[in-house]
Amino acid sequence: MTTQTKIDHLLENQQAYSGSFAHGSLSGAPALKVAVVTCMDCRIEPAGLLGISEGDAHLLRNAGGVVTEDVLRSLIISQQKLGTREIMLIQHTQCGMLTFENEEFKDQLESQVGQRPEIHFHPFRDLEENVKHSIEKIRQCPFLIERNQVRGFIYDVVSGRLNEVET
Repeated sequence: MTTQTKIDHLLENQQAYSGSFAHGSLSGAPALKVAVVTCMDCRIEPAGLLGISEGDAHLLRNAGGVVTEDVLRSLIISQQKLGTREIMLIQHTQCGMLTFENEEFKDQLESQVGQRPEIHFHPFRDLEENVKHSIEKIRQCPFLIERNQVRGFIYDVVSGRLNEVET
């Protein structure tokens, strides 16, 4: 007898979803012409938080909602090939990226695995400053068509509110 995994359960959910799927005609170009960069934290549910549906916006998620080279790559494609013009950056309170230092984490991984990772994990100490820094990275990217329509927010995981970071 095989034990059902969490992924098996998710696949069952997916079968139910596909049974009533009605979004096959949506374009890959988001209707609102907005790209949202946010954290992968499971307490953030972008659709509910922003009142958006499939086809409305590009959603880019990673640990911390950090603007990395790969996020910039995706934003460039989003603007240049798929027509987005505004970028919304959402980071959040109680973020795990506030809890460690890059080199310390690399030391920990090296002691566990016997190999030091080449990855930069992009932790940060000050949430508001990191949002400002992330906005600035976007604004300085010459390959983005619209670099001034970038706004940053901090999502409060306790209250569910977004607070805009002034730049």
